[in-house]
Amino acid sequence: MTLRNALVGALAVVSLAACGTTNTPSADSGKIQVVASTNVWGSVVKAVGGDAVDVKALLDDPSADPHSYESKPADAALVKDARLVVFNGGGYDDFFAKLITSDATKKVEAFPLRDNHAEPTSPAPTSEAPKSEAPDADGHDHSENEHVWYDLHTVRAVAEAAANELGAIAPDKKTTFEKNTADFSAKLEELEKKVDGIGKGKKVAATEPIAHYLLDETGADDVTPEAFSKAIEEESDVPAAALAEMNQLVDGKQINVLVNNTQTENQVTKHLVEKAKAAGVPVVEVTETLPAGVTGYLDWMTKQVDALSQALKA
Repeated sequence: MTLRNALVGALAVVSLAACGTTNTPSADSGKIQVVASTNVWGSVVKAVGGDAVDVKALLDDPSADPHSYESKPADAALVKDARLVVFNGGGYDDFFAKLITSDATKKVEAFPLRDNHAEPTSPAPTSEAPKSEAPDADGHDHSENEHVWYDLHTVRAVAEAAANELGAIAPDKKTTFEKNTADFSAKLEELEKKVDGIGKGKKVAATEPIAHYLLDETGADDVTPEAFSKAIEEESDVPAAALAEMNQLVDGKQINVLVNNTQTENQVTKHLVEKAKAAGVPVVEVTETLPAGVTGYLDWMTKQVDALSQALKA
């Protein structure tokens, strides 16, 4: 989903509680001050930095639509004082990129690392254009899909890039950062093995292409009508033909799973979820930020992988 043309509403700047952060920056604590656009990327940095980092996330509300966020002066102050900033890029969190006013600010941008999994650069390039991808079997071209926190390979690259930056800031802790990253990456690899190919021969549809990369790893065939996805992403009216096709997929149980983004529901998607449940089609809920009570990225993604795996096997 692209960032909406009009960013409305505001969320309070809160600590990344799930990652053990405090409410206010503490430069005197001896910890490296890190600011992330969302608590997802904040949790990745926390896994790498451990007790050596103090992480703040600007987007930390599991009930809010991340695309309606409007930055405030307090956000700019946090970013200005940070030793390291981490954000998604790819048009997802442009509000955050605009807060970075100094070229000297160390930063890691996730989206450009998507096609550079083996050798992530540090800092992440901010102007490199993503490589093109061939359309999926359903005709969808996801080369511009910015939801890379669902790409486990990219998440590992972000962790490695963050470790490099943190090691440059605190050379005495470099070995610790590298060990934390190795442990984190090993658990990501376990998830990759768990999800690899579990959806082969299955068909899925999604209210939005949030979890595209994860679904792609399963090998499932995403048959969501392109016009439906585009309309939901752009918050425009869904064409009648696309809506009818989507309803037919659900009512006729022509799909094995419906994936639903709970953070940006509207009447169309809510009705579709109701139809799926009535038809006996398993619904897997996904989110764009860590839900309340989740302690970190691995816990969150493990639960989502388990839910998807269970639904695909139903």
